[in-house]
Amino acid sequence: MTTTTEPVWYADRARELVAANDLDKLAGHLHTHARLCRDNPEVRAALRALSRPDVTRLVLAMSALVRQDRVHAWPPRDLIGQLSRRLPTELAPEQLQQLAAFAVDEPYALSPTALETVARGLAATGPIPADLMEALVDRSDESQRLRQFIAEVAGPRLDPDDPWARQILTELPTLDPAWRQLVGHASTATMPRPSAGWSTEAARLLAEVDPHEAGQLVDRWLASASRVPHAPPSSVNADLLRGLLWLVERTGPAPEQVRRIGGLVEAMLRRLPGVGPACPKVANAAVGVLGRLDGEPALAQLARLSARVTFKGTRKEIDKALDARAAALGISRDEIEELAVPDYGLTGVGRHEVPLGGCRAELSIVSTGVTLTWYTEAGRQVKSPPASVRREHAAELAELKGLAKEIGGMLTAQVARLDRLFLAQRNWTMAEWRQRYLNHPLVGTLARRLLWLVDGVSCGWADGALRTVDDTAVVAGDDAEVRIWHPIGRPVPEVVGWREWLARHRIVQPFKQAHREVYLLTPAEETTGTYSNRFAGHILRQHQFHALAAARGWTDRLRLMVDDSYPPTFRELPGWGLRAEYWVEGIGDDWTTDTTDSGSYLRLVTDQVRFYPIAAAQNWSHASGGGYSAARWTAARPGDPLPLDRIPPLVFSEVMRDVDLFVGVASVGNDPTWSDGGPQGRFRDYWSSYSFGELSATAETRRELLAKLLPRLAVGRRARIDGRFLVVDGDLRTYRIHLGSGNILMSPNDEYLCIVPDRGAGRAGEQQFLPFEGDGLLAVILSKAILLARDTEITDASITRQIRSTG
Repeated sequence: MTTTTEPVWYADRARELVAANDLDKLAGHLHTHARLCRDNPEVRAALRALSRPDVTRLVLAMSALVRQDRVHAWPPRDLIGQLSRRLPTELAPEQLQQLAAFAVDEPYALSPTALETVARGLAATGPIPADLMEALVDRSDESQRLRQFIAEVAGPRLDPDDPWARQILTELPTLDPAWRQLVGHASTATMPRPSAGWSTEAARLLAEVDPHEAGQLVDRWLASASRVPHAPPSSVNADLLRGLLWLVERTGPAPEQVRRIGGLVEAMLRRLPGVGPACPKVANAAVGVLGRLDGEPALAQLARLSARVTFKGTRKEIDKALDARAAALGISRDEIEELAVPDYGLTGVGRHEVPLGGCRAELSIVSTGVTLTWYTEAGRQVKSPPASVRREHAAELAELKGLAKEIGGMLTAQVARLDRLFLAQRNWTMAEWRQRYLNHPLVGTLARRLLWLVDGVSCGWADGALRTVDDTAVVAGDDAEVRIWHPIGRPVPEVVGWREWLARHRIVQPFKQAHREVYLLTPAEETTGTYSNRFAGHILRQHQFHALAAARGWTDRLRLMVDDSYPPTFRELPGWGLRAEYWVEGIGDDWTTDTTDSGSYLRLVTDQVRFYPIAAAQNWSHASGGGYSAARWTAARPGDPLPLDRIPPLVFSEVMRDVDLFVGVASVGNDPTWSDGGPQGRFRDYWSSYSFGELSATAETRRELLAKLLPRLAVGRRARIDGRFLVVDGDLRTYRIHLGSGNILMSPNDEYLCIVPDRGAGRAGEQQFLPFEGDGLLAVILSKAILLARDTEITDASITRQIRSTG
């Protein structure tokens, strides 16, 4: 480290060059020896003797050297930053241009004060270049004066922490003042809905610019805002987003812009750690815009969001928008959701061809996904877009990929909607059903893989026609009644016959239908009468349970370790006048091991399933347990739960199937790393009993299917079903894979084998024919079986150590 008491040669040289006013040589000396000079007080004292105009010349000379020598730029940049604090407030136009170019190349070299000086000088003669504005925004958190200047030239008050806000702040100063006024007006959208006054002013300002250009510009900003947020937008940024949405509404948005609005809803509902949904108020505003827009694209987005959004407040806004649209058309809510599904330009059921120059792309719906296949001008199939397409049709290519993504999202939404039909009590005439389901370009890809009742006759689609289980073609008139088929109440031979029919025709159903679990009253439930303990006593991961419950249409509140009360997790069934309740409570009292950082319980313990009239008052329980009862602060009483034998069998079965799903997915017993029982080993007994205990109805279905699949699989020569287990004979050991949890025991002493599935788990199983989608654990079990059948070939040390252990 240089001392301040002894003169040093580089400081002496700097003083000599300052005295001689040889600024070019001084710049070279400082650049070469910047690491020594930048912190030396003697050098600083010498440089302070320079006049402000000389400082300008020196900074320009040093900036030229930095731009030539990027390798050693960092120490000289520090020196330039120190010197630039003394730049004069008035600079020649040529100097302004040179410094602006340097600031763009090296945004962190000039001091914030110097940046402001350069920017103000340029602003006096015309708009600030966008690349310089970007540098100003990036440095704005260092200087209040710089932030004030940006507000002066950009217009609206924005927080530059959000990337999309930085983009707006960067672009606005390059636009005419009318644009800045328009965006400034958008930033005043502080109310949930646009007022008459706000709308009038927006119309006036839009008239002063090109509305089409305004729509495109705002759409670009919204597209940037639709990217996955890492933090919630600030209040001022959220207000601007809301205002931008209202502006787009008034520009007659194109279909792709409407899709962007739908994407913004999902982005703003993305859950952030310790925060929850990123910004529901922007999501609600976007839903409001979709509800007010006419046309199929907006309705399609509402229908898609209806099946995907689980956040209660936004869900309510979506329901309100769809109900209003249905009332305006004089049809039911179910019908509006059916009619809202677009065909996306598909020319056949699940197929679309797009010519791009001499090449073509074929978009196909396969299962519940979308594939793009490419053909060259010679008709040869290739894996990726030909070079001529990427070069000459980049915009069309991007639009096609966006369309494929949108179709994929809509397919997922429609699978969820069709799965809800079992409890919807819907029926159609054959003419309606053909149009909305069987022959619909998108929904048809799902409907043709399901089973239906046509005038009471069960049938499925195969070989271009509706057919009975013995493959007889079904002929029905336009007035025939169509309903969705459910296995409950159907004769066992019919159910078995349809399962065999699906296998014979290699049909993969989008969700379990022929193989759907049926839950009938057990003797224990007949004894208890008004509640079921079938799924009581389980330990569930709260956040996973919460997400599953929302996806299945249940209402659940995250429980915090606080002095508060909560209702049970419940599902309302308006069509049946019923409410199902699943009683759960937080478990644990250690803040460090039983809660998240925000205080919510990590785990829940489950209790009864009950049914009440839909209008009955809620039960409540303290967050930490103690049982459910009527709330003390209200006179309303829930009344007695309904006897289970009075619940329609279809309703009882579907509700219990949901609860089985919650336990089957969210139970800590499914976690292969929990063999020690979790914190302090408190759940060891539960983990063991669940991991290797009796099979649930879902696991029983899995066992029945595996029994039929094994003879057709290569692993079948080494695997067999034995009670609750799939037994696999390896070369080193014999393994028993539990069909409910997927956990593994090894011979000879039932030693536990921990295999944690990675993201690729199940691929081996997925190559086999499975008659339905959605059972990820079945694929994982098959992949484990295939792996363990060849245990001598396993290379993963974490697995081989356990297998070769002698106990």
